[in-house]
Amino acid sequence: MKREGALADLGSWQPNRCSLALAMDVIGTKSAFLLLREAFYGTTRFDDFVRRVGITEPVAAARLKDLVEAGILDKQPYREPGQRTRSEYVLTEKGTALFPALLALIQWGDEYLQPDGGPIEFVADDTGDRVHADVRTPEGAAVAVDNLRLRRR
Repeated sequence: MKREGALADLGSWQPNRCSLALAMDVIGTKSAFLLLREAFYGTTRFDDFVRRVGITEPVAAARLKDLVEAGILDKQPYREPGQRTRSEYVLTEKGTALFPALLALIQWGDEYLQPDGGPIEFVADDTGDRVHADVRTPEGAAVAVDNLRLRRR
């Protein structure tokens, strides 16, 4: 990756206001990422999150609260017949926008950490074709890391 202008000399600037650092403040724990994975897989109920992610109830409660406060999940009431009202968690638009990042991490893990690839793959519902998390221009052209340039806005 190339750096442009004042960014060319790494020693002359600091990555202040780094969007990655801000994002990691919100979703930077393993439990938060796994809860997000489960939300994308369709999990909505607290007990199911705890069971499927394999975390304690206090950790799940804290991370779900963080994700709700960040606007990534929305908390909605539901009630089973004869039961008290409880909350379920659904992805917001902001949360859904995290899918490419989540998919990229899953695919990286499939390629570099799983000897035979991962246990699942993501395919387009209408065609059955595998989907990929790629870096592309707005016109859809793929861009390699060595063809990227970093510049100030």
